[in-house]
Amino acid sequence: MTMRRALRGPILHFLDDPGDEDRPREGSLGYFADGLLVIENGRIAALDDAETLLPTLHADTVLEHYPQRLIMPGFIDAHLHFAQLGIIASYGRQLLDWLNNYTFPEESRFRDRDYADRIAEAFIDEQLRHGTTCAMVFATSHENSVEALFTAAKRYDMRLMTGKVLMDRNAPEALRDDPVKGIADSRRLLERWHDNGRLEYVLSPRFAPTSSPEQLAAAGRFLDDFPGIAMQTHLSENRAEIEWVASLYPEADDYLDVYARAGLLRSRCFFGHAIHIDDSVRRRLREADAAITVCPSSNLFLGSGLFDWRAARAQGVNLALATDIGAGTSLSQLQTLQDAYKVCQLNGYPLPVWQAFYRLTLGNARTLGIERHVGSFAPGNEADVVILDTAGTPLMARKRESRESRLDELLFDLMMLGDDRCVACTYVMGEPRYRRAD
Repeated sequence: MTMRRALRGPILHFLDDPGDEDRPREGSLGYFADGLLVIENGRIAALDDAETLLPTLHADTVLEHYPQRLIMPGFIDAHLHFAQLGIIASYGRQLLDWLNNYTFPEESRFRDRDYADRIAEAFIDEQLRHGTTCAMVFATSHENSVEALFTAAKRYDMRLMTGKVLMDRNAPEALRDDPVKGIADSRRLLERWHDNGRLEYVLSPRFAPTSSPEQLAAAGRFLDDFPGIAMQTHLSENRAEIEWVASLYPEADDYLDVYARAGLLRSRCFFGHAIHIDDSVRRRLREADAAITVCPSSNLFLGSGLFDWRAARAQGVNLALATDIGAGTSLSQLQTLQDAYKVCQLNGYPLPVWQAFYRLTLGNARTLGIERHVGSFAPGNEADVVILDTAGTPLMARKRESRESRLDELLFDLMMLGDDRCVACTYVMGEPRYRRAD
């Protein structure tokens, strides 16, 4: 039986990178002031003006009308830690103190499958409440954490990427594995979960200080054994961290070279933060077709530094935006955009609104290599959708009352003033999985 749904209202999605100017590149976005998005069996069947498509709807189509909302593809989060949900925004000075005082003790609790299941369920609920329909996520070093998160995402038919964290040194015993066991666990989890519905396994060495050279080399061989799978880790987030890496890996030219020597610098390798890097690092990332996952909120919270967006763009580095909770202080991608804008301003240039929302949708999808599934309303794509209320907070509603706003102004209000209150509804594969209680 064919399940049909149609969403009517203002619709925006991106067709290409809109560039870094105030005006988007011609042909880079699709906007329908009164559009109709037709969904069949969880996939995009058609998108056009409502006047054009309404006469073609099947009689059994469920029609939902959002005239005062904005319909967009569901947001994509490229880097966050689900096991840190309970310690979000905990006072911790800077990165290494924060890890030792909060992160490692909390992650140790995920040996308990019941605890992992409870947090995984809460995490998925929070993602949907914030309009995020797809994410690449760090679990912990325990198989239980990966099983719990994949199980929760599968229940909602959510597109999710995660994997067991690899760490065999410089961490509490409750979190350490070893090169042989860590890879064996990863292989077992990949064989069970990779391409299971909308799920994807991601090789996940935490970062160079908590992996021995032997473990990183084993991770590189793992990527050789499974070509095309993704790898996520951290790079050059904090100056003390960088000095620590240099002492642990004196033979490497720099932090990125640690990963390159282990075979972990290649396409679909994602490096979180990468704040304190130079043109040589950017060039090597671009040449390898690797990517940086930019985490403005956590970088500000931990005082790590200001990511140079313009320099990375100028050198053609693949980029994605991410909340990075728990050091990131909100699961709201709108608040992530607010912090990204401020970081760019402190670096002497603005982040255009078109580029910002492109990153949360098609841009992040392209960087993660999943644009054939999500990120836009292209026919055949999976119907992950967020319905945004551009007057979702009292202050935003007051602004709407005082003047008629252009689309770019509405988006900028969402970007600078919005939060989870602006998410009216979230659809996963065409099914409403979250509705705001109005």
